Amino acid sequence: MKRLIFAVPVLAFVVLAVFLWRSLGAGSPTYVVSLMVGRPAPDITLPALDSQSEGFAREELAKGGPTVVNFWASWCLPCRAEHPILQALVQNGQVKLYGVDYQDKPEAARGFLERLGNPFGKKINSDQQGRVSIDWGVTGVPETFVIDGDGVIRAHYAGPLTEEVVQRLILPAMAAPAAAKD
Repeated sequence: MKRLIFAVPVLAFVVLAVFLWRSLGAGSPTYVVSLMVGRPAPDITLPALDSQSEGFAREELAKGGPTVVNFWASWCLPCRAEHPILQALVQNGQVKLYGVDYQDKPEAARGFLERLGNPFGKKINSDQQGRVSIDWGVTGVPETFVIDGDGVIRAHYAGPLTEEVVQRLILPAMAAPAAAKD
């Protein structure tokens, strides 16, 4: 009987350890199931980054073909890592890319784009307070959303884009047909 009393906590610990180990290995830590996928893109009316930017609103995302919206910041090291991927997507003509500068100083963001190149063109919003990013479900930067021509979010990726992520998630979501209209 005494052995049983000691065995129960040990057995419980082993079961819990196995469960946690399997849960941690279940997938990429950057893959986040987003409740936003399949829903209309939230409002994104923000000021433009600076006088060199035009900015954009939600209505513009629902006109025509798919758009990729990337939330980024100049202080973000993973954003710097994914920057060549964004540049390549735009140079290849594969995507229409808009940017949202997240909790950043406009002059720092502009310097980042001048040093590394500007894949967003003029379509850059500034979310200095991070309030609109919360509405989009952004938990940190970089995060990327694919919006179809009807303004519906078709894909969401949290973390720096890689070539593998672009091929597996971003490009297929861009090729998917827009949502059925009622």
